[in-house]
Amino acid sequence: QVQLVESGGGLAQAGGSLRLACAASGRPSSSYAMGWFRQAPGKEREFVAAIHSTPSNTYYADSVKGRFIISRDNAKNTVYLQMNSLKPEDTAVYYCAADPIYGSWNERRNSLNAWGQGTQVTVSS
Repeated sequence: QVQLVESGGGLAQAGGSLRLACAASGRPSSSYAMGWFRQAPGKEREFVAAIHSTPSNTYYADSVKGRFIISRDNAKNTVYLQMNSLKPEDTAVYYCAADPIYGSWNERRNSLNAWGQGTQVTVSS
């Protein structure tokens, strides 16, 4: 089983930046696709971004495309989410996830292999 621990959340002003990190441990996590979801109060958990085990393959939700960048360092078993040009609507708890399969993460959100505990991101206007 893969274990995931997020860090880097906090408070930012609109237009600012934050960087989240998710450290993975356990089974061969470097071979897993990894990614991020978020959940705002009263809303469903939504897909944000995912990255293949070979870091050149990434995809994003339309709401963050061009503002967020997902990357990973397989030597450190860590995935990052660089969040730029933050908006108040980005406020949410951000969750890291991992799964052997890359693709269709929004559709498969209820069956992904591993989840982190979440980290709060708050963007003030």
